[in-house]
Amino acid sequence: MRGHNKLYASRLHFAHRFITFYLRDLPRLARREWVAILLSSLLFFGSFFAILVAIQFEPELVYSVIDGSQVAGMEDMYNPERASRLGREREADSDVLMFGFYIKNNTGIGFQVFAGGLLYGLGSLFFLLYNGLTIGAVAGHLTQIGYIETFWGFVAGHSAFELTAIMLSGAAGFKLAQALIMPKRKSRLLALRDNAQEAIGIVYGAATLFIMAAFVEAFWSSQTWIPVTLKYAVGIGLWLLVIGYFTLLGRGEATDEA
Repeated sequence: MRGHNKLYASRLHFAHRFITFYLRDLPRLARREWVAILLSSLLFFGSFFAILVAIQFEPELVYSVIDGSQVAGMEDMYNPERASRLGREREADSDVLMFGFYIKNNTGIGFQVFAGGLLYGLGSLFFLLYNGLTIGAVAGHLTQIGYIETFWGFVAGHSAFELTAIMLSGAAGFKLAQALIMPKRKSRLLALRDNAQEAIGIVYGAATLFIMAAFVEAFWSSQTWIPVTLKYAVGIGLWLLVIGYFTLLGRGEATDEA
């Protein structure tokens, strides 16, 4: 009986911590670290929208970010005449295998952005700008040539999860950089250890969003039979869900530090 109680008590404790983290601790942590998140957002989304808008006026700018062969590949992937699948080149024959491929690809981007914080934030800065400019250049070019429904219909579903995850990875990287640049009265090693606890919590949230983005991208975004208006509606709903989650969840309790 003692063994039984010990086993199931530990399971219940883990389940409680798991639920509490996602329903309370993570959104509170994001609000508490709003400065790092704001900086990451400005770099990533700022570069994204800047190049997207610029390409509408100067279409040749896309070649300053992406080479000609990649541009041609993007045009082929999102060609409105495609009748099978949309989106990134499929490296497997099934949606399940593509789900795994997208997880690997997305988390690889997130790890680069996060780990770059150990280079005094310069790595995180570089990868945020690089990804913002690259994604924005693709979006701007495909919009400029009229592939609006195929491209935006494809990315609408998973964009809320994927782009937010990249931004959170950058914020986590900046937390590591803060410990190295401004350790205050602590040693850099101690400051890094303390800030890493906060950063890892943010990374857990980013990793979860990357997995969710991969699921939506593999099983929903690439389907051509779904009406584009429905994809837009779902995409808007998911953006509202993500924003509401990080701004509203976990409020209303005395211990909320936001």
